[in-house]
Amino acid sequence: MKTNSLGLPVKETKILIAELNILLSNFQIYYQNLRGLHWNIRGKRFFDLHLKFEELYNDSQLKIDLIAERVLTLGGTPLHTFDDYVKNKQIKVGKDISNDEVAIQLIISSLTELLKIERVILKQAAEIDDEGTNSMMSDFIKEQEKTLWMMKAWTEEEI
Repeated sequence: MKTNSLGLPVKETKILIAELNILLSNFQIYYQNLRGLHWNIRGKRFFDLHLKFEELYNDSQLKIDLIAERVLTLGGTPLHTFDDYVKNKQIKVGKDISNDEVAIQLIISSLTELLKIERVILKQAAEIDDEGTNSMMSDFIKEQEKTLWMMKAWTEEEI
C-alpha cells in the first residue's frame, strides 16, 4: 500500500480530503446563515440572539480555517468558491430570517447535518489511523452536540 509523507494510505486519504471539502462547503453555508441571522434577527430576544449568533459565526470561522488547513496538511486543495460550496451543500440556506424560532430551527437542522458529515469523516479517519483528522472531528462533534442540546433546550424540544 502506497503511503504519503504522513504515513497515511494515499487512496483513502484522497477520499477523506473529498469528505473534508464537503464539510468545508457546508460550514461555509452554515457560517453565511449565521451572519444573516445575526444581521436580521428581530424581536424581544434580539439582544441575546444577536450576541449568540455572533459567537456561533466566529466559532464557525475558526472551524472553517481548521478544516481548510487539514485538507492542505493531507495534500489536498481546499474548496474556496461559492459555486463549490453551493454544489456540495447538504444544509438548508436560510434567507431573510428574522424570527427567533425559525432562526434557531435553522441552526438545529444545520448542526444535525454537520454532525452527520463529521461522523462519516470520523469513521473514515479512524479506519486509516489518521489521528489528526480524527481528533479534530471529535472536538467538533463534542462542541456541536452541546450547542445542539442548548438550542433544543431553548426551543423546549427533546434531543
